[in-house]
Amino acid sequence: MKGDYQDLVDEISALLGAPATLENRDFRLIAFGAHDGDDDTAMDPVRTRSILTRQSTAAVRSWFEGFGIARATGPVRIPAAPEAGVVRGRLCLPVRYRGIVQGYVWLLDPESGPDAGPGPAALTAAMEVAERMGVLLAEEAKAGADLSREFRAALTADGGWQRDMALTALRSALGPDGDGLHAVVCVAPWAGEVPGSMPGTAAVCVVPWSRPGRASGTDPGGSGRATSGRGASGRAADLQGGRPDARPGDRSAAGAGAGGSDGTDGDPGPGRTALAVLVRLRSADSVAPAEALASRLLPRPTTPPGLPAATVGIAEPRRGLTTLGDAWAEAVAAARAAAAQPRLGQVARWSAIGPYRLLASLTAGRAQDPSTRVLLDAAHRELARTAEVFLDCAGQAGRAAAVLGIHRQTLYYRLGRVEQLTGLDLDEGEDRLLLHMSLKAARLD
Repeated sequence: MKGDYQDLVDEISALLGAPATLENRDFRLIAFGAHDGDDDTAMDPVRTRSILTRQSTAAVRSWFEGFGIARATGPVRIPAAPEAGVVRGRLCLPVRYRGIVQGYVWLLDPESGPDAGPGPAALTAAMEVAERMGVLLAEEAKAGADLSREFRAALTADGGWQRDMALTALRSALGPDGDGLHAVVCVAPWAGEVPGSMPGTAAVCVVPWSRPGRASGTDPGGSGRATSGRGASGRAADLQGGRPDARPGDRSAAGAGAGGSDGTDGDPGPGRTALAVLVRLRSADSVAPAEALASRLLPRPTTPPGLPAATVGIAEPRRGLTTLGDAWAEAVAAARAAAAQPRLGQVARWSAIGPYRLLASLTAGRAQDPSTRVLLDAAHRELARTAEVFLDCAGQAGRAAAVLGIHRQTLYYRLGRVEQLTGLDLDEGEDRLLLHMSLKAARLD
């Protein structure tokens, strides 16, 4: 449906003779018209930031909302406010459906004076296009909200007939979309309710996220459904969290300071949930719509203090819902990997997380080997980091010493201490593999 919005934005741009942008009611970018010509003033800082970051600042939003755009039923002209970063005036076309604002179309005010700019006929035609946008936005928001229960059930149901029934119900509710091409997205931790407007999504829901350190992954029976650490019930999708800058050996990293309940009964508590989104795709070769969604959802300034920063995982594209459980497991694994490995960034695709594809499938805590457990103690954090960097550098001492900023002899001394503590021989390939896997798995736990 992204293409529909783009077509409508281009139609308004042509009617009014200026590039338009469409944002939802939360001031997050949905589509924008192309800027042609040599007039650099048409790309003022606010429009540039909206396109590049897909959202507006709080100061800009406050300035615009002060002119009653949320209540307006027709075009609103807004003067410039350099102190808020608005260096040029704006023309705002409210996008409404049945009296409720769904978003806004923005154009730079081409001239000054009350009679300048597009004429009444052009504005009337543009408002008619905005009404069509409002219908689309409302339909998408309603569809996502209406399907949240079915989507959640399909992700968290037990295997066997319960899972089959949940998938059948979701497929029926989705209609033709049920057989379409999708990507599953996981955002965790998620603080709050389902977002009000998420263009391009087929279904969205919030699922419980159990405490870090509990079992995680997919059920041993191979159904691919998300499981929690609560035995066979499997009623909560699990995702292990942690500070993005946590190092192996820092046991306080996972879930540090997270308050609320443990997510086993009733209200899961602040930050004990993940957002699951089923995103429509046009091609299996591109997950751009899922990545665009991630950029609109991050960063999460409303995340309660003490909770780890939210990360996003994107599963590989799939057609239909037959392997929805596998797709959710991939999205969860990618989000966990993004939280564990800073170099992946806040948004990670399952196909790009390397060894974490395998490690994330292991039961939490089971990836620790008795020989490496002592190295993961907080007292040996520097030794753990040294060993990880050395193994990341394929055992090249000079390269590892340079990355760590230490002398090569210091590196050899630390590696000797690692061998003493673990009983492993770093000249042996299998011992190196065991240690490397243990250190990477510790990030996920």
